[in-house]
Amino acid sequence: EDFLTLIFKAMMKDALNSSHPVSSAVQSSEQIEEMFDALSYIKGASLLLMLKHYLTKDVFQAGIEVYLHNHNYRTAQSDDLWDSMNEITNGTLDVKKMMKTWIVHKGFPLVTVVRKGKIISVQQEKFLYCVEPENWTSDASYLWHIPLTYITNRCNFTHCTNAYLLDQKSGM
Repeated sequence: EDFLTLIFKAMMKDALNSSHPVSSAVQSSEQIEEMFDALSYIKGASLLLMLKHYLTKDVFQAGIEVYLHNHNYRTAQSDDLWDSMNEITNGTLDVKKMMKTWIVHKGFPLVTVVRKGKIISVQQEKFLYCVEPENWTSDASYLWHIPLTYITNRCNFTHCTNAYLLDQKSGM
């Protein structure tokens, strides 16, 4: 419950146009300090939980083990973690490509789901809580690779979860 409260507070900050990406190039030590705020930590934790749910616990755990083994007593970058996950997924999913869309964009997507009979369509756009005119920039080009999971009436939640990766503005 406390973690959810933290997530929602971070999302409120991230929904403002004045937000910042989880990962970005820095030029000074002051910029490094600015990057490591509550938003970065909570959003980072949320993104790892999203990835764990999408890959499954076992695959995620194996990727973490490869990452820790490969970078034991060495420095590492975020790409190193994604590369370790790619090693485990054997090319079935480009984890680096997917996660880059989450860590280099500020904010998060709003996914709209529309059902017309048996046809389901989904569309993504950047979510903004309120537009701050002094900080407004156009984010129309933002595109996230969003892992969506769903169930149908033919199965229950624990035995038959389906997955879909929304990697375009809209899909069916």
